[in-house]
Formats: sequence, C-alpha cells, structure tokens
Amino acid sequence: MSAWARCGGRLLWLGLFPAVAAADAGCTAEAGVQEIADGVYVRPGRSGILFEADNVANLGFVVGGRCVAVIDTGGSIAEGRALACAVRRLTELPVCFVINTHVHPDHTLGNAAFEGQNPEFIGHAKLPRAMATRGETYLGRAAEHAGEGADAASIVMPERTVSDRVQLDLGDRTLILRAHPTAHTDNDLSVLDASSGILFAGDLVFIEHLPVLDGSINGWIDELELLMREEIEGVVPGHGPPRAPWPQAARPTTDYLLNLRERTRAWIARGGELGAAQDEIDPDRPERWQLAGEYQRRNVSSAYAELEWEN
Repeated sequence: MSAWARCGGRLLWLGLFPAVAAADAGCTAEAGVQEIADGVYVRPGRSGILFEADNVANLGFVVGGRCVAVIDTGGSIAEGRALACAVRRLTELPVCFVINTHVHPDHTLGNAAFEGQNPEFIGHAKLPRAMATRGETYLGRAAEHAGEGADAASIVMPERTVSDRVQLDLGDRTLILRAHPTAHTDNDLSVLDASSGILFAGDLVFIEHLPVLDGSINGWIDELELLMREEIEGVVPGHGPPRAPWPQAARPTTDYLLNLRERTRAWIARGGELGAAQDEIDPDRPERWQLAGEYQRRNVSSAYAELEWEN
C-alpha cells in the first residue's frame, strides 16, 4: 500500500524504508567530483550502465558567494548523501537550491539527502505531476534492484516550479533556469551558469549512452536545434563526459534522433507494423552508443506512436 506524507510543500514517499528515511546523512562516503570551471563541479556518471546501479547520471553543483546550488542528486539516497558530502568538503556555504533537470530516477532519487539543509527544491512546472505519477514505480524498481541492504529512497517534490525562465542568485553568481517544451521528457529544465557559460543540459544531451525518448522526437529535435544556436561555453550532458564543447556535444543526439525520425516515418509510410519496426530499425552509427539493446526498441515504439499521427 502506498504511504505518502506531505511535509510543507514536499510529498515524501515513506512506504519502503520508513526507519532509514529520517536518518542522519553522515559523511561515510563522498562522491568524486571534478571542477570543470571556476566554482562549477560535476560528479561524472557511468554512461554504460543502467539505472539499477548507482552513479549513472552526471550530477553537479555551483558555488556562489552566498550559497550553493545542486543540480540533480542521483538514483538513491546514498548517492545523494555522497554528493552532499562532496559539497561539504569543498565549501562551508549552505545549499540553498536543489534543482532537478527532469523526473527520471537517476536524477531525482537522491533529493532527500539534502532535506536537512532546508534548500528550495526546484523543477519544471510539469515535474510534480510526473513525480506523483511515476514515483511509486521508480521506488519499487530501486528497492527491487538494491536488495536487502538498500538505503532509504524518497520522492521530494519541487517547492518552486518553472514554466518559462527564472534567475537564481547564489551571491555574485546567477543561474538561469529554462523550462523546455516537451523534448526528452515533458519536464526538461536546463541550468546555465552565467558566470562560466556552462550549461547543465540534463538529458537533453546524451553522449555515449543511447538517447532515451520519453517525450517528443519532434520537440526534442526542435529544442536542440534552437539551443545549438546559442553561445554556450561548454555543456554538462546528462550522460557522458563531465564537460563537452558546444554545439558539437549536441550533434550525436541530434544525428541519432533525425535518423530515427526519418527511418520511422519511412516505415510508417510503407504501412509497416510497429513490432517489425522495433526489430528492423537499428541505431544510426551504433559504434557511438552504449545500451542500445536496452533502449532502442523503446525509442522506436515512442517515435512510431508520435509519428503515425502526423498525416
């Protein structure tokens, strides 16, 4: 039975690990982070593994003159605690913001590790609904794959949502948050550090890890094409190296999506069935991608469902 509790503006899941959820987040482990620009840190993820393991997505934080903003928190409370310990080791400034780039569990399930610091949790305007809809499933999967020794996991809802653009002041440092139309998901949020020109793109950008389509293939292509025209110093992809050049970093994702769209449209025009499409449409330039076997069929299904209604 579901066990959700509301704390202020946050909706917490307490049903899986109630005793551990409130435990003190002592620094017994620390995430290995890299400083990719002055005051901008990334904990690199491992692009060739599934969500069921830790350290999948790139996580980050930006240190201002007044406080720190954390950008994505990982796929478990343990991962979030390790990131919190890395922040604590580098600065005594408080964490004032925790920003989620989208709903997927490898980016959000570590949120609760920061609860004790009382930051403001921020996400896309559509993130609360996505969390409420999917949270129980994500936590069930996390419990199933983590086993007996699993750490606590909770869903922490955003207290503040973004429907267009918002600026956050960290003290002599400004972050620009941008809510995107439906692309990778329907709740993608990017974070630009105005001081360094570094963009935390979340899963709008994949490198090495096969892109995962959970929103709109047309919208994703359109949004990346717009972003590629902007002057950005470097990007932190959701999966891939901790920093990559812009706009070159977006090209593998756009190439993949354009090829998937073209081939899926052609398949539909010939009257081809979905099941056969999933068997026949392989990734373009497969040597670029890890986890194609886990995600390609799903991507074809999502693209087919969207594109079959175009005409």
